[in-house]
Amino acid sequence: MSYQRILTIQDISCLGQCSLTVALPILSACGHETCILPSAVLSTHTAGFKGFTVRDLSEDLPAISAHWKKSEMYFDAIYTGYLGSIGQIDDVKNIFKTNAAVGCINIVDPAMGDNGKLYPAFDVAYANAMKTLCAEADILLPNITEACYLTDTEYRECYDHDYVMTLLEKLYALMGGKGTVVLTGVGYDAETTGVSVYADGAEQYYPHRRISRGCHGTGDVYASAFVGAFMKGKNAFESAKIAADYTLRCIEYTQDDPAHWYGVKFEPVLRELMDMLKA
Repeated sequence: MSYQRILTIQDISCLGQCSLTVALPILSACGHETCILPSAVLSTHTAGFKGFTVRDLSEDLPAISAHWKKSEMYFDAIYTGYLGSIGQIDDVKNIFKTNAAVGCINIVDPAMGDNGKLYPAFDVAYANAMKTLCAEADILLPNITEACYLTDTEYRECYDHDYVMTLLEKLYALMGGKGTVVLTGVGYDAETTGVSVYADGAEQYYPHRRISRGCHGTGDVYASAFVGAFMKGKNAFESAKIAADYTLRCIEYTQDDPAHWYGVKFEPVLRELMDMLKA
């Protein structure tokens, strides 16, 4: 693909290696013009830090969108991450309509939960509102927990391939029987995890080594690397594989540093991501 202009909409955690502070450098390293729309500004992310500050930017979103439209600036892809409220979900749906270039690809990471639970800021009403945004996605990037909330399916820690296929088919139906579902965190044993990519009734699965230590922000690293690869011309399965391999490398690079508990050191291995895109 030629030089692409990508808009990513999510919060800024000023310290913590997640959300926009991950998406902007990763997408830029992939060779894309990366524009940002912050949904909120936080001093740090909310996992493990106490006393963090938050400034909600909901009131600014419509005005920024209107200025872009007036300036005739449109986007080849719009990639959403963590959104702070149902109102912001509605704003993003309007941005999909207002600020998209012809052929724009809408990519939704419905960042709202993990390990069977919604994040503390969200409730079932938010999850139901997120369904309406996912219905407008061309590519959907949920984890197992988010998939369950989006499809009203019981969450299971242990499952088989039939369970995963049920989630994929329900998500695909939510999207109107179009586009691509990329389901992350799909593991069938204790040693591996992976990603399932589903479109047009067909699934492809890519397994990789599971690392027991969890790291905050890896979902954002994965989604950003996926978007960067896909908009570089890789297909969905190739992009899913590249994003998984890169995220694994970020965790490997970080896991022996206990002082770096709040995120992953994704920056030193950006060159490896760039090399993966050349393959």
